[in-house]
Amino acid sequence: MARAVHVLSMLIVANSAAWIAGRFPSARAPRALDFGLIAWDGERLLGSHKSWRGLMAGSLASCIAGWLCSLDAWVAAGFGALSLLGDALSSAIKRRLRRPPGTDVPLLDQVPEALLPILLLWPWLALTWSEVAVIIAAFTVLDLLCTRSCSAIRWRPF
Repeated sequence: MARAVHVLSMLIVANSAAWIAGRFPSARAPRALDFGLIAWDGERLLGSHKSWRGLMAGSLASCIAGWLCSLDAWVAAGFGALSLLGDALSSAIKRRLRRPPGTDVPLLDQVPEALLPILLLWPWLALTWSEVAVIIAAFTVLDLLCTRSCSAIRWRPF
């Protein structure tokens, strides 16, 4: 079960770092992960909230968290990148559903970003299916609580 806690920690750290990096003040706006591409439906491919800065920050944060949990750095960095790519996939789906950027869609906002890295890095994570279920459930509940709490108090760190 310790490995499950480590994986959950990497999920939280990667997604938190990406979120904070997207709101960090800088002279230049973060570059969009989708390069501003417009999909066949006339909407942005991913939307304005997905940036290269967030992907890099989340991958680096996950790398550090994983290293602290005795995982290989490349596995931990890959885990963070895959988690954020899962998040980007859910954003692409939400754009196709015509949901505005930042709109919450429970489960769609949590499951892809948790499941994609777990499935692709399965051999290195050594998790059981029950641990995967616990990780996804815990991440979903924590994400929903944090999202709702931050929205309720309109918290912006920068």
